[in-house]
Amino acid sequence: MTSHVHLIIGTSDKPMENILRDLKSFTSTNIKKAIELNPTESRKEWMLWMMKRAGIKNNNNNDFQFWQQNNHPIELWDNYMMQQKLDYIHNNPVEAGFVDAPCDYVYSSARDYSEQKGLLNIKLIT
Repeated sequence: MTSHVHLIIGTSDKPMENILRDLKSFTSTNIKKAIELNPTESRKEWMLWMMKRAGIKNNNNNDFQFWQQNNHPIELWDNYMMQQKLDYIHNNPVEAGFVDAPCDYVYSSARDYSEQKGLLNIKLIT
């Protein structure tokens, strides 16, 4: 999606908040670097300014902020709820009008569930 991310993640040995913190730190640093190094990005100065401005407003950051500080975690306590959330995530780009079928959205794990290979290695929920 263009403005948010949905994830189903799990852990057996590390606190979930540490995994999310590290994911946000890694991705924000690399996205910022990609913007800075892209010579054809027409919105470069504006995006970097927005990230710097957000970082200055938040004491949790050093010099920039990409992700919002809050999350909306939902504990998936049974298979029914996990399947419900997976279906919601897969149908999100269809509901937004980006694609006709969930497996057509290149950034979705729905591709992996439809006998296509997605962009990332995932563990299928069965």
